[in-house]
Amino acid sequence: MLSIRRGISASILLVSLALLAACQKEEPAAAPAPVSQDADFQSLADRYIDEFTRFSPVDGTRIGDHRRDREIDDLTPTGVAAQLAWDNELLAALGKIDRARIDRANQVDAALLDNALRADVWSITEFKRREWDPLLYNDLAGGAIYNLMAREFAPLPDRLKAASARLHSLAKLYETARANLIPGKVPQVYAEQVKNRNRGVESLIDEFLKPKLAELAGADRDDLNAAIAEATKAVEDHQHWIETELLPKAKGEFRVGAQTFDTQLAFTLQSKLDRAEIRKRAESELKRVREEMYGIARGVLAGKAKAPPAPDNPTPDEQQKVIVAGLELAAAERPPRDKLVEYAKDALAQASTFAKVQNLITIPSDPIDIILMPKFQRGFAVAYCDAPGPLDAGQKTFFAISPIPDDWDQKRAESFLREYNTHAIQDVTFHEAIPGHYLQLAQSNRYPSKLRSILGSGTFVEGWGVYAERVMTDAGYLDNDPLMKLVNRKMYLRTISNALLDQGVHVDGMTREQAMQLMTHDVFQEEREAAGKWVRAQLSSTQLSTYFVGFQEHWDLRQEAEKRAGETFNLKSYNDRVISFGSPPVRFVRALMFELPVEP
Repeated sequence: MLSIRRGISASILLVSLALLAACQKEEPAAAPAPVSQDADFQSLADRYIDEFTRFSPVDGTRIGDHRRDREIDDLTPTGVAAQLAWDNELLAALGKIDRARIDRANQVDAALLDNALRADVWSITEFKRREWDPLLYNDLAGGAIYNLMAREFAPLPDRLKAASARLHSLAKLYETARANLIPGKVPQVYAEQVKNRNRGVESLIDEFLKPKLAELAGADRDDLNAAIAEATKAVEDHQHWIETELLPKAKGEFRVGAQTFDTQLAFTLQSKLDRAEIRKRAESELKRVREEMYGIARGVLAGKAKAPPAPDNPTPDEQQKVIVAGLELAAAERPPRDKLVEYAKDALAQASTFAKVQNLITIPSDPIDIILMPKFQRGFAVAYCDAPGPLDAGQKTFFAISPIPDDWDQKRAESFLREYNTHAIQDVTFHEAIPGHYLQLAQSNRYPSKLRSILGSGTFVEGWGVYAERVMTDAGYLDNDPLMKLVNRKMYLRTISNALLDQGVHVDGMTREQAMQLMTHDVFQEEREAAGKWVRAQLSSTQLSTYFVGFQEHWDLRQEAEKRAGETFNLKSYNDRVISFGSPPVRFVRALMFELPVEP
């Protein structure tokens, strides 16, 4: 019986297999699982990180790639052509990768790489800064030395020898500048700025190199001395050319125009917001924030002698007078002209303590110094955060503040200090340091993808700085001082006006008088601040939009997160998570946070 049962079972099995095979022949074969292309993309990302500093060795030093610390960018036609060919080669390789077959994090990085490469190609072939922007060469010359000497990433003798090599190359850089620049295309404001900044390289030599000569001996010291002499002569020769050739012939148009602006805006922002939507939002926010400031100022002025009338429904003139009177109280509390750095240091200590006590965000332990802004970088912004590059994570961050020029009379200095009163210095510290750029970039530098850190979004970074100001103020900084809140909203008005200025100047033909009216009347800036911003608006296009657009996107994301989380929302957890993804555009952070598709 046992053997018969086995035979029957075997027959049934054979029939079943035959039927199954027949059925399988009738049905189409299942599609093979898609093969991941993450390894291919990572190889391309590694290649970009490894090779891009061939074309930008000065920036390479800044981000922490020290293989080319002795070199300076080659902006000759040969060097520019080599970079363009490389950009196009990598773009072609990136185009062969199916982004649907790489993971979400790599999809974000692929979008950043694609944007960076296409922006490079456009800049080289269409924007052509090298032909009309003399500040490009000034920044390279200054950065070549500053990036080497500001941070102790290597023994001092090694950095001094690298500086010697770069100083020997300065004459060639200036020769390239004079060959590339077409004086008739250079805007007058650019020529004036480079005239004022060019000798900043000499101040770097005096500050960083001459006092350190004793660190070298023999031939190395002789070489540095010779390099200093060569570089000093090169700077003076270039200064002579600027004053005698460039300035008299500089007749270029500083306004870039609608087509160029919109193209550049898309590369800069990587946002779904276009120029029209940015204007619409900015104009709406300008009206709303002024109304909010009126309410705050009414409270500040209540019961004070000679306070202007503050009715429930003010006329535009009544609104203006009440806000001005409230801001006047803040402007009266200002530091001495030679104590800006000291006040900023105190503000940084206060901000750090407050953020910890209020449990707003995790504070890093990375070192930070508050310094006077190097001379070669003055004239663009009053303050900035100079964070170490992602390949030098953990090195010192510099919170730089531009001093009041020695040749400013008391009236001009007072205008500056009224703008940067003690409350405003606190707000600037939130933006540049804690919980702003210093904190956020320290976190960004630790993100596993170095490509993302290198190609970080300025819109994310500047938007986070404005968001940081709001977080600290709304948490009740300085014991809920209403003047702190009033000044913060004034600083936010500046963010709004930045976006309006940006497109107003470069697309709509905004005049200096119109710009000054917007800044001094509508946004309550002091005359010196507004005059400086007018210069800055001429010297840059689309960067001024990053503050407002970035903040709008950060604020929208925060509101969405609160709605999704409901009563479980925790501000510290949210803030820590937002900056845990590095510094990609905010819309990509949203996709990563909520596990949504990454749209190109």
